[in-house]
Amino acid sequence: MPGLVLAGIKKTYGQVTAVDNIDLTFPKGKLTALLGPSGCGKTTLLRMIAGLEDPSRGTISLDGNDITEKPANRRKFGMVFQSFALFPHMSVAENVAYSLTIAGVDKATRRARAEELLDLVKMAGFEDRRIGQLSGGQRQRVAIARALAQKPDVFLLDEPMSALDAQLREAMQVELRLLQQKLDITTIVVTHDQREAMTMADQIVVMSNGRYEQIGSPSEIYHRPASAFVASFIGKANFLKGKAKDGGVDVSGFLFRPEPAASFLNGSAVQIACRPENVSLSSADEIGPNRLAGTVTFLRDIGPTREVYVETPVGTVICEMPASTETVFSQGETVSAEFPPHALRLFPDTDDVAGAQSRSDTGEGGGSIASNKQDVAA
Repeated sequence: MPGLVLAGIKKTYGQVTAVDNIDLTFPKGKLTALLGPSGCGKTTLLRMIAGLEDPSRGTISLDGNDITEKPANRRKFGMVFQSFALFPHMSVAENVAYSLTIAGVDKATRRARAEELLDLVKMAGFEDRRIGQLSGGQRQRVAIARALAQKPDVFLLDEPMSALDAQLREAMQVELRLLQQKLDITTIVVTHDQREAMTMADQIVVMSNGRYEQIGSPSEIYHRPASAFVASFIGKANFLKGKAKDGGVDVSGFLFRPEPAASFLNGSAVQIACRPENVSLSSADEIGPNRLAGTVTFLRDIGPTREVYVETPVGTVICEMPASTETVFSQGETVSAEFPPHALRLFPDTDDVAGAQSRSDTGEGGGSIASNKQDVAA
């Protein structure tokens, strides 16, 4: 059953279009991540959902009721801001119960609800602490508890993990996801961190330039990207540019045959995307369909995986293999890189790969791309 529904939502500031004709359904009880680079419109969209911004056009409905004109204080939405926005002069319990205080709920009930929520977010015993006495992760838990105090219909979070260090951020992603599942509350998270979205979301909406590029589960978004932008922004991908030829792709004289066969017209400009973990390396100096010979130029050991950079006649290719793999390659070694037909994704060469790379924050999980910069085959 649909929960929150956006129909034809558009937001303009003068001549600038921040959000352009968005139709979206946020399923009831599910967590949806709005994912994209800075400036793509995801926070503006969240603010319109919250009632903090008015749409220039379109409607917002919840459970079949139009709430487009309803002010933020009447939407019964819980929201956690990037800065948490906690009151330093109040205790932890007072912060959590603040919305109940404004609503005129009696003191005993407020205290009981604050204690219940703090126990839920693993902060029992901190009721009388001041905000200044808490760590970043503890403040985030307080902000989450405060947003849940009035049992909101929808839970909204704007970059909630950005102020935390990497290790704490990953732990909180799991905790927040488990909490959301326990409460069965419709939740929307804005993030530019693809790892965060993949960890937490039932549904990911990948946004670019005020529009969505793709909507799907984390598995669908990663394994079946709908555009080169999505393939490059979510995870890593090797990109090779060429021309469509008899169901395959000619990349500077090297033939690649995908499964299923390419549906592009012969001569069309095409780019191939292949995840690094799908590229296999061998010591044999072999060439042929879906295979390139090259030289190992760089090796990177990143714990559970090992990355091998191979310079080929059509550009640099990255292969990622488990660290437990017995075969070890060395810098300067001649190798053969094979691209499995089923792992090749084809896109028009007009798709925006460079834009996804330049606008992503690779330190926060944005896509890293090995791209062929040579001219395509004639």
